Amino acid sequence: MSGEGGSAPPPAAPPRSISGHRKTGAELWLLGTTLVVAVAGLIYELIAATVSSYLLGDSVRQFSFVIGVFLSAMGVGAWASRFVGDAVQGFVRAQIGLGLIGGFAALVTFFAYATVEAVALPLYGALIAVGLLSGMEIPLLARILGEIGAGRFRFENVLSVDYLGALVASLAFPLLIVPNLSLIAAGLVFGLLNLAVAGGTLWLFRDRLGRAVWLAWGGSTLAVAAALVWSGPVAGALDARLYGDEIVLTERTEYQQIVVTRHRGRTRLFLDGSVQFDTVDEHRYHEALVHPVMAAAPRRASVLILGGGDGMAAREVLRWPGVERVVLVDLDPAVTALFRDRDDLAALNDFALRDPRVEVVNADAFAWAREGGAVFDVSILDLPDPKDLSLSRLYTAEFYRLLRGRLSAQGVAVTQAGSPMFAPDAFWIVARTMDEGWEVTPYAAYVPSFGMWGFVLARPEGMRLRQAAYPQGLRFLSPKVWQAAQVFDAETGPREGPVNRLATHPLPRAYEAGWDMWFR
Repeated sequence: MSGEGGSAPPPAAPPRSISGHRKTGAELWLLGTTLVVAVAGLIYELIAATVSSYLLGDSVRQFSFVIGVFLSAMGVGAWASRFVGDAVQGFVRAQIGLGLIGGFAALVTFFAYATVEAVALPLYGALIAVGLLSGMEIPLLARILGEIGAGRFRFENVLSVDYLGALVASLAFPLLIVPNLSLIAAGLVFGLLNLAVAGGTLWLFRDRLGRAVWLAWGGSTLAVAAALVWSGPVAGALDARLYGDEIVLTERTEYQQIVVTRHRGRTRLFLDGSVQFDTVDEHRYHEALVHPVMAAAPRRASVLILGGGDGMAAREVLRWPGVERVVLVDLDPAVTALFRDRDDLAALNDFALRDPRVEVVNADAFAWAREGGAVFDVSILDLPDPKDLSLSRLYTAEFYRLLRGRLSAQGVAVTQAGSPMFAPDAFWIVARTMDEGWEVTPYAAYVPSFGMWGFVLARPEGMRLRQAAYPQGLRFLSPKVWQAAQVFDAETGPREGPVNRLATHPLPRAYEAGWDMWFR
């Protein structure tokens, strides 16, 4: 590409006459190319947004930032395309650049995070570069079509194909790409796609382009192809560096990245990089979550668990006599299948998900609660932290109202509520939100993997808080521990604040502010 800022572009290469059949082939190739590059550009954007939410959290914010930066860069790229003298050469070079930068963006970002814990610079640097080059594509393609005399292909036809490509990408990413490719491999695959477009255009206009462009294309294609071949071992090495332990299993599902690690007999589960349990201390969390609410219930024949796809909460529920039915509602079927069907992982929950009393439902908890149906004596909410709006829905007054409709007249509930030490404002927002329509008892327990961790037990208004005798064999919880768990000091104690509602969602902001103060 040539041209200096503000100066007039050099004269464009004059149109060259080509044979009729070659002209038709060029027209079809260029319009097909428009579809391909539109798909690739949006896939790079979606990969960047997914990587940023995976490594930085708060998916709503990260997706918003990525979309805004990418579209702005595309606008600058479209404006800058006027300074490209030779449209064919400029388009081919843009495709080579996209193949390299877009292809390697996820790999470089994960490497930077694993080595120096840097994300923003490599991620947004690559995103801006990809946006600039993507913004040049449609103006350059339209100029090329004009140069070869493709009069019947109007500019709006090019835009229509471009928008069709965006639809294809938006459907393919969640349905085909994420379930079948790692983010690193997906970037490299679409990098090769851009390089294939460059190669086809090079051949089509071979009389207009010199050896240097061919060499750049060949070297770039070899580099991206080699990286794709080695993407599995490279991703495994990066995972090992990120998690520090032996990687037993890693799987990207439609909903999240699942990683199971093992070290010296300890097993840990990570979802999107966040630890969900460590077998060395998970009993402290699950005993504190389950047994106080089970002990508070006048009846416990039917129990509802929302989340808890690892089966640990179900294991604790099944310790109680009189439990006849447990319904576990978890979004991701891959998680529940792992902890039901794989023997070494199922053993961690004492094969609870294979118990005939346990019914597993893979569904969104909010939608499932809204459908109505059977009522339960106890509800246990073992849900992910409310770090974004999608998860915050499950901690709103509206959701708790739906949940009360799924409980019997004397039904009781408990939710994990985050850390009253690291995010006290968020913890007390959850307690205040549950307090609308229930009487609540906040409490906390120390779990080394998480720190001081909080829970909120809710019961119908006017019901006395009782604690039946706990099952035998508990390793952590006792009546004395339960009494101490309800005591908060000045730093972690009650705070004033809003109720979390669907219309306002103050909870994710409070959650992020609390954790940022300690760890960023």
